[in-house]
Amino acid sequence: MNLLEIIKEPWPWYVSGPLIGLTVPILLIFGNKAFGISSSLRHICAMCIPANISFFKYDWKKESWNLFFVFGIFLGGVIATAFLSNPNAIEINSKLTTELATYGITDNSGLMPAQLFSWESLLTLRGFIMIVIGGFLVGFGTRYAGGCTSGHSIMGISNLQWPSLVATICFMIGGFVMANLILPYILSL
Repeated sequence: MNLLEIIKEPWPWYVSGPLIGLTVPILLIFGNKAFGISSSLRHICAMCIPANISFFKYDWKKESWNLFFVFGIFLGGVIATAFLSNPNAIEINSKLTTELATYGITDNSGLMPAQLFSWESLLTLRGFIMIVIGGFLVGFGTRYAGGCTSGHSIMGISNLQWPSLVATICFMIGGFVMANLILPYILSL
């Protein structure tokens, strides 16, 4: 198997997990930087909005490395989509396929079902709740928790920060409640 084939295959957790985990000590050792993605939006707003808002009044240039990091994630996604995508259909569990069909979701050919994530579905009640209200709640939760899942779960817990442990537990509980109780109700709309 050549390197390109290895890169195209899904990596097991025992390889990808430690690689993600190694970003924490690398960032701390080589720059005393904290890992997190959501803070980049604040940096972009501080850079682009010259308003007199105290939340955006700080030296964002000291954190510009974070913008390059996020741009690298974006660029990696573009490269992976253009050159490393798997042409085979996405395989999902047959029980999940059956359950999704009860909600009218039958197109499982892409990463995201077209019945949920398309311009046509955005104009439905289900699409509005999923995309607009869901997006607002993610943004609100990130701001309220003082960071995103990557910042708290990867960086915060590895630094033994109690608030990050609490936030991660809340993220997990929220995900379980959403996936098992709220999402089936929204999908049935």
